Amino acid sequence: MLNEVTASSRHYVDRLFDPDPQKVLQGVMLLYLLQQETSSTELRTECAVVLGSLAMGTENNVKSLLDCHIIPALLQGLLSPDLKFIEACLRCLRTIFTSPVTPEELLYTDATVIPHLMALLSRSRYTQEYICQIFSHCCKLRHWHSCGFKSSPQPLLCANGPDHQTILFNHGAVQNIAHLLVSTSYKVRMQALKCFSVLAFENPQVSMTLVNVLVDGELLPQIFVKMLQRDKPIEMQLTSAKCLTYMCRAGAIRTDDNCIVLKTLPCLVRMCSKERLLEERVEGAETLAYLIETDVELQRIASITDHLIAMLADYFKYPSSVSAITDIKRLDHDLKHAHELRQAAFKLYASLGANDEDIRKKIIETENMMDRIVNGLSESSIKVRLAAVRCLHSLSRSVQQLRTSFQDHAVWKPLMKVLQNAPDEILVVASSTLCNLLLEFSPSKEPILESGAVELLCSLTQSENLALRVNGIWALMNMAFQAEQKIKSDILRGLSTEQLFQLLSDSDVNVLMKTLGLLRNLLSTRPHIDHIMSSHGKQIMQAVTLILEGEHNIEVKEQTLCILANIADGTTAKELIMTNDDILQKIKYYMSHSNAKLQLAAMFCISNLVWNEEEGSQERQDKLRDMGIVDILHKLSQSSDPNLCDKAKTALQQYLA
Repeated sequence: MLNEVTASSRHYVDRLFDPDPQKVLQGVMLLYLLQQETSSTELRTECAVVLGSLAMGTENNVKSLLDCHIIPALLQGLLSPDLKFIEACLRCLRTIFTSPVTPEELLYTDATVIPHLMALLSRSRYTQEYICQIFSHCCKLRHWHSCGFKSSPQPLLCANGPDHQTILFNHGAVQNIAHLLVSTSYKVRMQALKCFSVLAFENPQVSMTLVNVLVDGELLPQIFVKMLQRDKPIEMQLTSAKCLTYMCRAGAIRTDDNCIVLKTLPCLVRMCSKERLLEERVEGAETLAYLIETDVELQRIASITDHLIAMLADYFKYPSSVSAITDIKRLDHDLKHAHELRQAAFKLYASLGANDEDIRKKIIETENMMDRIVNGLSESSIKVRLAAVRCLHSLSRSVQQLRTSFQDHAVWKPLMKVLQNAPDEILVVASSTLCNLLLEFSPSKEPILESGAVELLCSLTQSENLALRVNGIWALMNMAFQAEQKIKSDILRGLSTEQLFQLLSDSDVNVLMKTLGLLRNLLSTRPHIDHIMSSHGKQIMQAVTLILEGEHNIEVKEQTLCILANIADGTTAKELIMTNDDILQKIKYYMSHSNAKLQLAAMFCISNLVWNEEEGSQERQDKLRDMGIVDILHKLSQSSDPNLCDKAKTALQQYLA
């Protein structure tokens, strides 16, 4: 049988996984022979080699081998004293673990495996190459942060317990792998480099350690910078740039460090050029997007390096026009990468335009940019749609663009369509963008309202997903700002009092703050205040009481007191405060609070209640005097805080007039 396989006949390999049980049995036999102590080392080594060949076949081959428990058998083989057999087992393990159907967790189920692999690193250049490759494929992140960019190439989940990075780090991965970066073998250097890129990603602990590691008298960042040089293979340049990028994003290297500004960033921009392979251009753009995502200065530098903004426009030109392609393989390759290229370009444009108005203008003026984004919003590929929405969100931070390009291209239409039926990760970014399109100066606000946005946003506030709840309520808050009474009534009807209470008791402070902001915007201008309080007054006063009594931060209480000040500005609504002794006592309490912001907010309530040009002001003034409010006003009029002092004097004048 072994002779037959050694011929490497693919036909034979696939027959081993034939539905016919007799033929599958041969694969099982190989595994059986591999595990027999009585088999000669040569035979067991040959079995491992053949199993490795089988694993290179289809994904079904790998699944069948996994079902036969090949991994424990090969790991057991690593305990052998024979180096050739160990190398064959590692090579087979490498092939199996690099298959997309193999769960990474299988490397971590037995706690003795990782330390044993670390010990085997010193045996030969092959053990070094294969073990590093296994580590870099089996080191996945457990969590993704809920916001931010997520543009890195390895966003995968892993099970509970310590995450893979921590396990490898705790078993000395950094110390054991660092010296391999200066190995004489290119393959070993490359696999060690890949290992460090996955270990450092989003990991401050690993990144801070890497910064201080010395290899042959040189610090690791210096070694990475050498590997970035133009004379090195592209794969090495890219992976070194990733290592430095991840260390920078994890806070271990400053964003203004020369190794980032003068080495890493220019290297990644180079990777975006036409000369590079499509795969390299994708990886370069995605890594660059991640590097500059949160740093304004890096965004500015990148935007003026090698005409990057114009260079990215080429990413949308694949596949090339069919007439230009005579090679069918080339067309297939272009088609395969076209989605990835568009996704990478949108991500990088999103990062470039995150903060700077001039950069946004340059991006929007790039040929057909708005059309490309609008088309991207309806692409079949979910990754392209997400990246297009991110790009739109980034550009929607511009007041000027909201008034011009966004209006010219009626961007709100495809955006509303995206919001109808999309997975949460797209909904989060799309609803953030909608928040910007609903600001009062945006011309898109009216048509969005007419297209049923209230109902959509109210439904988002009921989402299990925190970011969606925040965005739903935020968009409603923007919508309610200086809105007509009808829109405000629609919002209150759409939300329902029950849902409003639910949001006001949300455990997340962002949801609470935005809900209070919404209430504050709803309760503005007198007729609106009186109208809303006549129908919802009891419930709103109840909510205000609960928040002022609860354990909340200063900002929350300040916002709540501002809502009371708005209610106190109503004509009939202010009676809901005057007839509620509990609320009046709370306002009095906050007038003497140690925090000046809360004192000031409480003073606004009092000013509105005692304003003497309004009907019933005398009775209100008398009641508040009897409560001791005037005494507090006198005290505050002597305050060292000029705002408090002025406000107290203004209120006292109402008593004198």
